[in-house]
Amino acid sequence: MSKRSTVVNAPARAVGEPGAAAVARPGWTVTASFPSRRMRRLRRSPAIRRLVAETRLSVDDLVAPLFVREDASDPVPVGTLPGVVQHTVRSAVEEASRLQSLGVPAVLLFGVPKHKDAVGSGAWDPDGVVQVALDSMRQRLGDSLVLMADLCLDEYTDHGHCGLLDGSGSVRNDATLDRYAQVALAQANAGADVVAPSGMMDGQVGHLRAALEEAGQHDVAILAYSAKYASALYGPFRDAANVRIAGGGDRRSYQQDPANATEALEEVRLDLAEGADMIMVKPALAYLDVLSAVRAAVDVPVAAYHVSGEYAMVKAAGERGWIDADAVMAEHLIGMKRAGADMICTYAAGDVAEMLNG
Repeated sequence: MSKRSTVVNAPARAVGEPGAAAVARPGWTVTASFPSRRMRRLRRSPAIRRLVAETRLSVDDLVAPLFVREDASDPVPVGTLPGVVQHTVRSAVEEASRLQSLGVPAVLLFGVPKHKDAVGSGAWDPDGVVQVALDSMRQRLGDSLVLMADLCLDEYTDHGHCGLLDGSGSVRNDATLDRYAQVALAQANAGADVVAPSGMMDGQVGHLRAALEEAGQHDVAILAYSAKYASALYGPFRDAANVRIAGGGDRRSYQQDPANATEALEEVRLDLAEGADMIMVKPALAYLDVLSAVRAAVDVPVAAYHVSGEYAMVKAAGERGWIDADAVMAEHLIGMKRAGADMICTYAAGDVAEMLNG
């Protein structure tokens, strides 16, 4: 079809009839072409472009991941994630307060414990680092900031996997679910508004929902990492979380195969049936097709995780002067919004909020 005209299955309208040169709508035929139809008219000035923009990035779209380290006396910079640190509890609360003042509506907490063990017991310890941080943030900020907590065991296990292992080193799905329930209750009791299971265990959402309901935590929402892929883009995150998989292993037996898209929709369907309130696609940029398909399929909020590798590549290229890092970061986030994300978890949340606020 020629770029000069657009046809929609519809009864025709003559040129000059009301709506003949308007934007195509179901039931209409657009008959105008050049020179009557000049697409550049609506690109002529910044004000016009802003007026007719189809997709808008707002501070309200942002979720800021924060790493909280148990044994740190001062924030520790993460070398592979420029601008990101492992926070102390105190500095995490201060950063959360700063983000709230910028208008960022939510943070997502990850723990970096001092001690690890085979079962990841620090994840559900009432005095564990995330629980302490949640309680401190709740006391300082009340309900002015949404407190989300990543729910997994990998930061807390000495083998780096997201669940309990059997004798052969494989993750035990069903036994892990009971541990996840303990984590969810610990996080909810500490003040989490949202628990975010990221381990990709079958049945995890239903198990958590049942545990929360039984404990009377009816208002705690579940953000399910429903379409989480076994991606090569998580490297800097693992540095930030001090996670190493024993024996150089991987998580391909429980995270999704990057080759599969239809499977993601089934994962989403199952999580919603089990009681998820929101769902996530992770990573975002390499999976915009999945994000778009999920958005078209569901009527619940959809999150996209702008993961560490995606963030770090932009930062690294910007440091070398190869790109305008701020402009590229914003363009990437706009792309995620355009694909259907209602919220974006990004390490750039603070910087982008400052940019959007002028």
